[in-house]
Amino acid sequence: MNAQNSIQILQAYATGLAAQSMQHKVQSKVFKSMGLTKLAEKYADHSTEEMEWVDKFVDRIIDLGGEAKVEAAPEQTIYKDPVAFIKADLEVSEREVPRLGEITLSVAADMTTFDLLKGYYQDEEEDMFWMRGQLELIERIGLQNWIIRQL
Repeated sequence: MNAQNSIQILQAYATGLAAQSMQHKVQSKVFKSMGLTKLAEKYADHSTEEMEWVDKFVDRIIDLGGEAKVEAAPEQTIYKDPVAFIKADLEVSEREVPRLGEITLSVAADMTTFDLLKGYYQDEEEDMFWMRGQLELIERIGLQNWIIRQL
């Protein structure tokens, strides 16, 4: 097991997830201000869930003897168009979920980190499927009908 490798991977995900969590929290507030309460709740819950993963990653970093850090996060785009946001979020997921799978396999010798990242992978894959489903639903029932479902 290469603890330093696991620490670096976990730190990178903790930093990225903290930024995503903040973006999802702000998006939730934007959607709520637009009256899209169900979509707002979805992303508020998603933000909370992401911070729970950050907590788990930080705990594991500490368990491995690493120093947990809060690193600067890149600026995140905030969208007023919920469909544009879902498409952008899906694009990130479709690019990063396969990469996360590869990274997860790279720490297989560290079973605890492997299991942690595997759980995170499953969560991210589920989110990706949800976004795809929402975009398919919009195509089937139309944007206005989908928006009504989000009120």
